[in-house]
Amino acid sequence: MNIGVPREIKDHEARVGVTPAGVKALTEAGHMVRVEAYAGAQSSFTDEEYKRAGAEIVREPADVWASSEIVAKVKEPIETEYGFFRDGLVLFTYLHLAPVPELTDRLLQSKMIGIAYETVRDRQGTLPLLTPMSEVAGRMSVQVGATYLEKERGGRGILLGGVPGVAPANVTIIGGGIVGTNAAKVALGFGAKVTLIDVNLNRLRDLDDIFGGRLYTLASNSYNLAHSTQEADLVIGGVLIPGATAPKLVTRAMVSRMKPGAVIVDVAIDQGGCVETARPTSHSDPSYKVDGVVHYCVTNMPGAVPHTSTLALTNSTFPYLMRMANQGVREALRQDPGLAEGLNTWLGTLAHRGVAESQQRDWTAAASLLA
Repeated sequence: MNIGVPREIKDHEARVGVTPAGVKALTEAGHMVRVEAYAGAQSSFTDEEYKRAGAEIVREPADVWASSEIVAKVKEPIETEYGFFRDGLVLFTYLHLAPVPELTDRLLQSKMIGIAYETVRDRQGTLPLLTPMSEVAGRMSVQVGATYLEKERGGRGILLGGVPGVAPANVTIIGGGIVGTNAAKVALGFGAKVTLIDVNLNRLRDLDDIFGGRLYTLASNSYNLAHSTQEADLVIGGVLIPGATAPKLVTRAMVSRMKPGAVIVDVAIDQGGCVETARPTSHSDPSYKVDGVVHYCVTNMPGAVPHTSTLALTNSTFPYLMRMANQGVREALRQDPGLAEGLNTWLGTLAHRGVAESQQRDWTAAASLLA
């Protein structure tokens, strides 16, 4: 099978969809891999490494897309890449379609097969291709929040962990999943006072045990959210409904009552954000203020640490890519219901309920499409 690896062109996106190690495994299995020149450079993988692994280096992105049966990327295509779409081409990447109806339209109109990392499930029902980047983003959210709490970045001028005789910062984390757990781990390591809010009481019990009572936990309701965000110096949004738009749990009114110079890091922004005042930003222009509160809403946070992120991501994505190359995409989807959960578009038909409900569209289950 012909597999293409284009260079990412989203703002400050430096990750790459396949590493040289992955190329070597694919070519040894008899597949052809074409990698766009400099695709891995910012993740510390040179064109020469890809050549030694068996890849053909291609100068023009159009040639990578045109010669491929599967395109393996990291982030969703942007408008300048829509012209490369064609009937039957398989796109394997993060899509995050729910808040982006125009991308959904283009995938459907071009009859692309779109398989989204973020909705693939494993046998335990978890999201194995979202997990590594959620781990990175969760840990980064505290680093970023600590930086933006500095006065020169518009923050309150607070050191996250305080010092002897001076209280640490109050950190509120919304969501007890992978993002929230990793954010809590790092925030507690900094010495901050950390409160985590989640709707699942059993998850809160688990986290209380995991962190030995050092983490304050609250059941999610409007009262607790309002009180905790008002007291917080740093709020981290880590809410996820797989494939669907994130609920706006932190309202504009709650933001208006936060402390001047407090910071919000909305990691859920890929799925529309869980803060009403959040809007997508980029690494080039990462923050803005609303009612004196700093908002950091970069949609590809892990792109800032591309070497770590690429290795963590491809450790999880590559086995699926190899399976699709070896078995054919339709057969791989048929044999693995968890991979089929990743199917968002199939030859002009929307195939994921979460996306359909978020955009009020009709959809057809993957099992029916693949039969």
